[in-house]
Amino acid sequence: MARKKEYNEDVVVEKAMNVFWRNGYEATSMQMLEKEMGINKFSIYSSFGNKHGLFLKSLQCYKNKVSVIFEKFKNATNGVDDIKQFFYDSVDLEIKNTTQKGCLVTNTYNEFCNSEDALIKSQMDDFMSNLKAIIIEKLQTDNSKSQDTILKQANYLLLAKHGLAAAARVNTDQEIKDYIEMTFSNL
Repeated sequence: MARKKEYNEDVVVEKAMNVFWRNGYEATSMQMLEKEMGINKFSIYSSFGNKHGLFLKSLQCYKNKVSVIFEKFKNATNGVDDIKQFFYDSVDLEIKNTTQKGCLVTNTYNEFCNSEDALIKSQMDDFMSNLKAIIIEKLQTDNSKSQDTILKQANYLLLAKHGLAAAARVNTDQEIKDYIEMTFSNL
């Protein structure tokens, strides 16, 4: 008969997410995960298969955390102003998590950019494609822009969002505000 879990899986996944968020996938050891999650390796392997399986669950946990600002962004109707607000909202989320460093998705995207890990790459590509599609949709509310301009601006904003996630790790609130304001001053 299988032993009953003596922990809440959602709680331990969130704890693991925080470890991966702080350290990245490669730098996170099983010992770090055990300590933070408060469970042993056997329980981790039993519930998640391995570190990779736990990391995938952690990414899903993060996506669930940011889904509120993502839905707000998706459902807003003010074009470029919505994109700018999304930038501010995403920084607010990152600042509230002061023990973390930037955006977990951006960090993962950077860490796995040269990886052969198809599963992680697929999740990151899906996330970035979805974000870019929403940005394009918001930019298309300005009928004076050509499709070529919209695509170039969408690429620019996606890269700016990556830069913002990196900046949120080390820059002051004022520097981040200036970055966002300058990003949108040319659109």
